[in-house]
Amino acid sequence: MKKTIETEYSLGQVVKHKYLDFRGVIYDVDPEFNNTEEWYQSIPAAIRPKKDQPFYHVFAENDQVFYSAYVSQQNLLVDDSQIPVEHPDVPVFFGGFDGKSYEILEHSKN
Repeated sequence: MKKTIETEYSLGQVVKHKYLDFRGVIYDVDPEFNNTEEWYQSIPAAIRPKKDQPFYHVFAENDQVFYSAYVSQQNLLVDDSQIPVEHPDVPVFFGGFDGKSYEILEHSKN
């Protein structure tokens, strides 16, 4: 029997990092840490998250660059700015924006 994991955030939701200066749109979620140990150890110890929680894939942006981020649930916050995310991959996977989240396009659902 598979274990059900409760997540605080959902696909298409606009979030921001609790400590680092970026925001973005969630496009995938892992029920627990699923990246390399090298990546995990590269996180500063003061903000290094526990592995046994959801980790989100985020189309991220800051003032300088667009990229994909992998972020623990404990290091995310809701972005209530109501400002659309400008990451170029957002319109490929998502449709309308209601100020809090994006509609998932049918071809993006799995």
